[in-house]
Amino acid sequence: MALNNDSKAEIIKKFKQSSNDCGSSSVQIALLTENINKLSDHFNKNKKDNHSRQGLLKMIMKRRSLMKYLKRKDINTYEKVIKELGLRK
Repeated sequence: MALNNDSKAEIIKKFKQSSNDCGSSSVQIALLTENINKLSDHFNKNKKDNHSRQGLLKMIMKRRSLMKYLKRKDINTYEKVIKELGLRK
């Protein structure tokens, strides 16, 4: 279920803000979004997996708080991340 190293490295490369960046808000939001998308596909097949659903809700809440932080600190990066990930309309 977790992301493999290749896809993780590709996401980090796409959203990093400097050469050594691997933990900025935009990178964390992108990684969480990819995990959430993978888990959403899992729930289409396994409707009664409530234990994993709790983890999914925690990831969604973490992403929401990171997005609020990014919007407050850097609105331009926030808008770029939303556009790239297709999160909001």
